[in-house]
Amino acid sequence: MTIKTIEPTKERKSRSSRKSKRDVVDEKSPLLPTKQEEDGGFDEFNGASFTGAVFNLSTTVVGAGIMALPATMKVLGLGPGIAMIIFMAFLTEASIEMLLRFSRAGQSVSYGGVMQDAFGKYGRMLLQVCVLVNNIGVLIVYMIIIGDVLSGTTSSGVHHAGVLEGWFGVHWWNGRFFILLVTTFGVFAPLASLKRIVHTIDNELEDTTQIKAVVRTSLTLCSTVYVMTSIFGFLLFGDATLDDVLANFDTNLGIPYSSLLNDAVRVSYAAHLMLVFPIVFYPLRLNLDGLLFPSARPLVSDNLRFALLSIGLICVTFLGANFIPSIWDAFQFTGATAAVCIGFIFPAAVTLGDRHGIATKKDKILCIFMIVLAVFSNLVAIYSDAYALFKKGESKHE
Repeated sequence: MTIKTIEPTKERKSRSSRKSKRDVVDEKSPLLPTKQEEDGGFDEFNGASFTGAVFNLSTTVVGAGIMALPATMKVLGLGPGIAMIIFMAFLTEASIEMLLRFSRAGQSVSYGGVMQDAFGKYGRMLLQVCVLVNNIGVLIVYMIIIGDVLSGTTSSGVHHAGVLEGWFGVHWWNGRFFILLVTTFGVFAPLASLKRIVHTIDNELEDTTQIKAVVRTSLTLCSTVYVMTSIFGFLLFGDATLDDVLANFDTNLGIPYSSLLNDAVRVSYAAHLMLVFPIVFYPLRLNLDGLLFPSARPLVSDNLRFALLSIGLICVTFLGANFIPSIWDAFQFTGATAAVCIGFIFPAAVTLGDRHGIATKKDKILCIFMIVLAVFSNLVAIYSDAYALFKKGESKHE
């Protein structure tokens, strides 16, 4: 799941209002512009349909993590794994519902606005830090998957050939480092220069009273996709399922045109990650700028600051993708830290604080459960990560 912009806005503007040519356009402006009028002004965006909002939200939710779900089934088993996906869907729906309720009460149109309303500027800054950690982790995972797909990966001493290796054989130019270097500067760098990204789903929806139905429909759709991918990915490869299931698509599936299907699956998903890159990169850069330069002029109007932040973040992502061995390691770190804070701990903390007096007793009991579960999961994940690194270091010295 990726995180969009959290720039706070104090109050929602009428959808029928119009911008004049003299309006300043920055990160706080509506990000869905409209057709240009004869006088040079712009009509406000009329709003997305219910179906459009569902698919927009769903493409945001279904990220690279779906490729690690078959490996999760291998560890947990199909029954507990599927039950966990369904359970997390219900928990996520409750978390989002509480977040939306408090955003309405505080007249905030962003996650950052809700955190600032509940905990002041330090609450918003804490959220920004978590967004940075989460989105950097997501981008690193994207690059690791692209490297796995195009140049191959090695697991337990067995090398799984990438698409380019299968087509042209092993050469220096289709090695992992060179492929990631070309992808970074040939694809990601130009996409990082984009200064406009679609705003939050709630703000673009034509009828904002439909947001709860949009969330439920999207979560149902995403949960179905997760369950189907988990089941069929694990059943297809069994105990040989890798952390990144795409790497398994270098074997004969036992069906006609198996090689063509393998390449189509891997290349299409790698292309999808490349196109999704700016959606994740935009709020990452915006939040980093908000932390480092809170009083500066809008980032979109400062080309030097824009370029330096973009280059720095791209370099961090590139280095992380080269030194982190698998998407499993990246997900363990971000999932055990920033992701649970953004998804569960912060919404629960806002509800328990109940600044507007709208939380029920049931809400508060659920929030306490969410925080306890999240903290316990964090501790277990961090301990297992540290133990795995310790054991890996011992095995290398022996």
